[in-house]
Order: sequence, then structure tokens, then C-alpha cells
Amino acid sequence: MPDTHTTDVAIIGAGPVGLFAVFECGMLKMRCHVIDALEMAGGQCAALYPEKPIYDIPGYPKIEASALIGNLQAQAAPFAPTYHLGQRVEKLARDGEFWVLETGTGTRIRAKAVILAAGVGAFGPNKPPLARIDEFENKGVHYFVRRREDFRGKRVAIAGGGDSALDWTLSLADVAAHVMVIHRRDKFRGAPDTVDKVMALAKAGRIELVTPFQLDSLEGEPGALKHVVLKDLDGNIRKLEADALLAFFGLAMNLGPIAGWGLDLVKGNISVDPATCQTSSPGVFAIGDIAQYPGKLKLILQGFSEAAVAAHACHKIVHPGEVLHFEYSTTKGVPGS
Repeated sequence: MPDTHTTDVAIIGAGPVGLFAVFECGMLKMRCHVIDALEMAGGQCAALYPEKPIYDIPGYPKIEASALIGNLQAQAAPFAPTYHLGQRVEKLARDGEFWVLETGTGTRIRAKAVILAAGVGAFGPNKPPLARIDEFENKGVHYFVRRREDFRGKRVAIAGGGDSALDWTLSLADVAAHVMVIHRRDKFRGAPDTVDKVMALAKAGRIELVTPFQLDSLEGEPGALKHVVLKDLDGNIRKLEADALLAFFGLAMNLGPIAGWGLDLVKGNISVDPATCQTSSPGVFAIGDIAQYPGKLKLILQGFSEAAVAAHACHKIVHPGEVLHFEYSTTKGVPGS
């Protein structure tokens, strides 16, 4: 017999936005079950870069990703969510007043409303097309940083010009013996303030900017990277001595089973009504990076706002006919406070 549960709201995705949706639903007296394919809550923040500093969370000038996830779990805890981790939702179908979710392990969850907070869906790194790169993966070549201390005293080459590359440049400058930033252009795509900080480090001689160059090849013994070889547009070669190469070229996104659920898709994202975050299927909502609408910004901050919007829209479905008297958390409090 399948393991069957009934709840008010099923939240697909236990990343930061999904966790905050538990809190917002709980404040409106709705019970939640949370499903995630990863074995732990936290999404990318936990799985890919738990020690990455995040700078755009209100009230926290700087907070590590793992600490943010811990705080969000603590914030959701008073509402006793049920977590189904290490399970991917394979099917979503309507059954009367309920949506029925089925996971790959046989769990069935009946919910009056569904919130998709699946981030970018299934994700993996975009790998540079370099010969022998497989020989060095996780033994010199890395696509994510899980522990800064792994790079203490090492010569680190960072390839990329976006926020991930620049954020880790700032973070590793304090622990690595030498940081070299490789980019095909002299201009970077990161947040302006971050770019200014990186330029200041370069001017002070604390890091080295290697532009305009692109990755060409790797040298070393299997499991022991020695050189990162670069080439510019004129074919000029430069060889960097490096113990590690961090390649930040974004994530390859795959919606997986979600793509077959009949939702309106826009370039791999789910189209929603910004007033409610509802998808083309009534009772199914999408928030965070997976949601798309005019003016959308892919920031955790906006995802948190969408969690509140979706929760209020879910309330009308879970408690039909009940008048919602909006109260601020400062006056209402939370269970146990």
C-alpha cells in the first residue's frame, strides 16, 4: 500500500523560498508537507555552496547560505511541517477537490493547494569543453565550493565573470595563497558593488585579473592539477600555475517531470499571475526562480515576497468562505511565542 498523506498545502522544493512558504502558510493556519529530491533541506544553498556568503537578505549585511537555511528551518518549525526528503515528485493530478502528488518512492500526498518552489528544477553545472577535464573533477577542478578551508594556502584559478565567480573571489582572497580571475572580457557581469570590491582587491595586489583570456586546456597528473592553460582571441597562450580551477559557467537546468504537468512554460520557467503566483492550473502556484512574469527578478528577496503572495492565495482555496483578517506577525506572534 502506498504511503498516503492529506494536508492543506503541498510545497515542492525545500530551498529557502519553499521553507519561507511554510512559515507564511503556517501564519494563515494551513498545514504543509514539503517534498524535495535532495536528502537535506536547503536546495542549492545546502547542496552546492553552504559556506557562500549572501549579502542581499534584509537585516543581514552578510550571512552564510547554511546559516540562512538554519534560520528558515527554525522559523518554519513552530508550524510542524512534514518533510519528505530524498523524494522527487513524479506525478501531479487532480482528484476532486484535491491535487494528488506521487513521488518516485511511492509516497502519495493529497493537498488542496500546491506551491512549486523547485528553484531551477534538477540542476548541474555547465562544464567547459576541455580535454581531460574528467580526470581532474573534484581533484583540482570544481564547479561548487562547499568548504572554503579546502582552498587555504592554494593557488586558485577562478573562471567566469558573473556573481558566483566574483563572490568566491572575494571570499577566497582571505584564505588562498593566490587567486587568479579568468574572464574573456575586461568587464564583469556581477553586481556593481561586487565588481568594485573585486577591482579594489586587484588594485591592491591581493588578487590577479587575467583578461581577456579563455580556458584552453589543463595540465597535470590525474588528480593533481598543475597548470591552467589559457588562450586569447589572437591565439596567444598563457599558462597559470594552479592547484585548483573553479569553473563558474552557470547551471544546466532541467524541469524534469514538472515539464509534463500541463503548466504554461516560458523558456523553461513556469508562467504565473503576479497578483497570486497561480499557474495556468487553478490551485497550483509557483514561486522563486521557477516562476516567470513581467518584471520578475530572480532574487531570494523576491521569492520570499512571492511565498507570502501565494500563501494568501492558497488560503482562499484551503479555507473557502472564511474572511481573512490580516494581522502583522508583530501583533499576532507565532505558536509558542
